[in-house]
Amino acid sequence: MASARRGRGGGGGVNGVVRPRPRDGGGGSMAGRVAVLAFCVAGIWSAYIYQGVLQETLSTKRFGPEARRFEHLAFLNFAQNVVCFVWSFIMIKLWSGGSSSAGRAPLWKYWGVSVTNTIGPTMGIEALKYISYPAQVLAKSSKMIPVMLMGTLLYGVKYTFPEYLCTFLVAGGVSSFALLKTSSKTIKKLANPNAPLGYALCFLNLAFDGYTNSTQDLIKSRYPKTNPWDIMLGMNLWGTIYNAVIMFVAPLLFSNWPYANGFEAVRFCQENPEVAWDIFLFCLCGAVGQNFIFLTISRFGSLTNTTITTTRKFMSIVVSSVISGNPLSPKQWGSVVMVFSGLSIQIYLKWKKKKGREHKE
Repeated sequence: MASARRGRGGGGGVNGVVRPRPRDGGGGSMAGRVAVLAFCVAGIWSAYIYQGVLQETLSTKRFGPEARRFEHLAFLNFAQNVVCFVWSFIMIKLWSGGSSSAGRAPLWKYWGVSVTNTIGPTMGIEALKYISYPAQVLAKSSKMIPVMLMGTLLYGVKYTFPEYLCTFLVAGGVSSFALLKTSSKTIKKLANPNAPLGYALCFLNLAFDGYTNSTQDLIKSRYPKTNPWDIMLGMNLWGTIYNAVIMFVAPLLFSNWPYANGFEAVRFCQENPEVAWDIFLFCLCGAVGQNFIFLTISRFGSLTNTTITTTRKFMSIVVSSVISGNPLSPKQWGSVVMVFSGLSIQIYLKWKKKKGREHKE
């Protein structure tokens, strides 16, 4: 799934989209700004928490009289590519219909970065066959770990003690959660329980996301008039093409195609209409949620967005535990608290750095 892009400034998002720049100061009354912020929080939380519920349902529930699983989870990425391509096209026509394309990146510029943006999210969603949804959320929250490792080992970047503390808390929390025993009820819901493979897929997802983020930043710097909807359109256009070839063309060419088969996924949806409806809602949540992310960053900045999306991830774990029936032990909750303590310190450090720059200016 052309996943929500979690750019360098942090925060959640989908479909490889670079963040818009915030407006200076915001404007308007304090009550008005609080109302807009509450609207953004409600939008991001509801869209992405419900998307998580749908994702977990599609990966664990058994459908139909034969109680079959929906094995074609990668099809979700194809479906979301299509929906978000159409969505971004409509947004561009509505808000940028009369603007010139000069200074904006041409569509062919996205073909390369869309390869990693197709592979990475696919690995992330396939991980749900092997680990629980809370475990996946925690693992994908540890983006700072590969970033700091690459920065230290390859570029000799020096980090402060608080930054190392953040990484230690996140790494320790994810590691302890992975080592602690998962409840038998949760394991029974998984298609093929295999924790090492599941976590490996999540970390590969993060690695591909890191490359995607940096390449999108480069495109944005070279074509400064490119807006988030342009990037969303380009990424999902190529993502649709790649996934269509993988899921619909390859099975026709190779009789024993081992990967996701689009024809079988469509047939399963025809036999189980509730699956098709859940997939549509899953995709719509991603597209609508992106609107709220754009609004949050344009009005309040990326740091506010990071805070909202980080708390959303924590709430997704709570919802999964309470509603979806994935009970966590007290020790596992301790691991969750460790991870989000590290993320909270990271947000505070970014806020402190931002205030320091503003004070100097």
